[in-house]
Amino acid sequence: MSKVELKRKYKQEVVPELKDDLDYDNVMEVPKIEKVTVNVGYGDKKDDTEFVETVEEDLARITGQKPVHNKANQAISNFDIRKGDKVGVSVTLRGDEMYEFLYKLINLTLPRTKDFRGIKPNAFDKNGNYSLGLEESVAFPEVEVDDMDLVHGVQIAVTTSADNEEEGFALLDKLGFPFKDEDKQN
Repeated sequence: MSKVELKRKYKQEVVPELKDDLDYDNVMEVPKIEKVTVNVGYGDKKDDTEFVETVEEDLARITGQKPVHNKANQAISNFDIRKGDKVGVSVTLRGDEMYEFLYKLINLTLPRTKDFRGIKPNAFDKNGNYSLGLEESVAFPEVEVDDMDLVHGVQIAVTTSADNEEEGFALLDKLGFPFKDEDKQN
C-alpha cells in the first residue's frame, strides 16, 4: 500500500463504512483527516546549535518539507526561556504529503519502535483529534543514527473533522492505525 492506496482506501472503503456505522445521511458528514502536524521541541538543548540543526534536518527528511521555527509567546523563568526564543520546529502536512506521511507512520515507523504493541486508543481530545509521541526519531527510516546525544523525540498531531472521540477513533481505526487492544492490557 502507498500514499495513493491510503487515500483510495479512505475514499472507497472508509467513507462508505463510516457512513453506515455512524448512521450518516450524507457522505459529506463522514469525518476526514484535515492535517497532520509534526513537532519537535528543543527542550533544554535550545542553545546547542548542533542539536538544533540536527532536529531541523531530521524533521525535513521525515516530512519532506522545511520546518518552521516555533517561538515562545511568553517568558518562563523556571525553564530559562525568554519571549521570542526558538523552542522547537514543526511542519504541517496536508493532501498527498499527509497521506504519504501517514502511510510511512502506520506501516514503517510505528512497527520499528522499541517494544511496539500498538498505540494508545485513549489519546483523543474531545473533538476527535489524535496525538502521539515517539521517544526517538530513529524509528523513522529517513533518520540515521550518527550520534546518540542528538536523538530526539517527535510529537505528531492528527487533526480530524470528527465531532467527538468516538468518530475520531472510528476514522483512524478504519484507516489502519495500529491501536492497542484494550482487552489485552493489564
